[in-house]
Amino acid sequence: MGTGQHSGNSRYSVIEICAGAGGQALGLEKAGFDHELAVELDAHACTTLRQNRDWDVRQGDVADKTVWDPAKYAGVSLLAGGVPCPPFSIAGQQLGASDERDLFAWAVEQVATVKPRALMLENVRGLSTPRFAAYRQRILDRLGKLGYEPFWKLLNACDFGVPQLRPRFVLVALRPEDAPYFAWPSQTVASPTVGTALHDLMAADGWRYADAWRNLANDVAPTIVGGSKKHGGADLGPTRAKAAWMSLSVDGKGIADAPPLRTARHPKTNPPRLTIEMVTRLQGWQDDDGWQFSGRKTAQYRQIGNAFPPPVAEAVGTSVFRAFDHAALTESSDLAMAEDELFTLLRRHPEGISESLISQNVPNLAGEYLDKRIAELSLDFEVLCSFVGNERAYRLGNFKGFVGQNDHFRHEYLAENRSKVS
Repeated sequence: MGTGQHSGNSRYSVIEICAGAGGQALGLEKAGFDHELAVELDAHACTTLRQNRDWDVRQGDVADKTVWDPAKYAGVSLLAGGVPCPPFSIAGQQLGASDERDLFAWAVEQVATVKPRALMLENVRGLSTPRFAAYRQRILDRLGKLGYEPFWKLLNACDFGVPQLRPRFVLVALRPEDAPYFAWPSQTVASPTVGTALHDLMAADGWRYADAWRNLANDVAPTIVGGSKKHGGADLGPTRAKAAWMSLSVDGKGIADAPPLRTARHPKTNPPRLTIEMVTRLQGWQDDDGWQFSGRKTAQYRQIGNAFPPPVAEAVGTSVFRAFDHAALTESSDLAMAEDELFTLLRRHPEGISESLISQNVPNLAGEYLDKRIAELSLDFEVLCSFVGNERAYRLGNFKGFVGQNDHFRHEYLAENRSKVS
């Protein structure tokens, strides 16, 4: 029995924002969800969705009500999405709410309008780090006010049969009547190595060293990096990622049009590059899914590389489905927690608090470290500084993130850089 099968005959509805090329969508479909709507900015990804499924697919800025009106989908079973990752990525500047691409807080805010039975959002591991503790704390506070109980966890794709590490930080929020029945999925099947997963594809043109390559590629893949329109063609990521691929005898400097020829040299001398078909398999699509990607090689690679692996989406979706069905009470509560000491302290003193009192309350917040934390917190919230005598004092202001404001700076950026946003 696959993870998406269930005992009942009922199915639940889902609307998906920032749907990409359908990795999450396919997984949720296998878990038993029916798509009422999929919204995506990228034209190639929209074409991919339309050519694979007869869904209502809308292309455009997900926050533009002329593209879709959240109020018209009130009461949907599940609101899901894979909102942009660069605001939180460790490989980037981690600007959080100050990044014009940040849609995480906006997505959470849609719960107030859509009133879904559950919310499911996925993002990069960076969102789980101490840098974003205050951001996460605000998310939890908002979901609590909206009447939802939140859960989140860092899941590794390799725990769900995907031959790739790909850690993803997943948020699930449910209504109180369903929350006691939610449990995170456990490891389903062991993940094959890259060599085992791709051997038949590498050997497709008779490469005489395909077996030798399989033995060299004897681990799961590092995280596949899809990149963005701001960068050049398809490759497997920055320098560190390419080095990790090279340890598996894979040349990460580009994507090949075809597997190695029979006469191609030994992988220790000339490591092969992956093809689009190989990357698709490493990202968790199964051959019998028959999923076809739109566009030329670079466009296809970006769609695949930025996707949420279908098996992981299916596993989480199945857990949500079981919570809806009240299949089994969970033995212990696993509600999400987040607390940033500085953020909490500033909220307790809305009139402001001096540096010396901050240090008294949180001894490790002093000197240069306090300056650093104030600078980080200022990326997500207004932090107002004043002087009490010769001493600085800080007061917490508004959240900087986009939650639907008509005058937010993201709108001007998107208008000026539409062709570069992905």
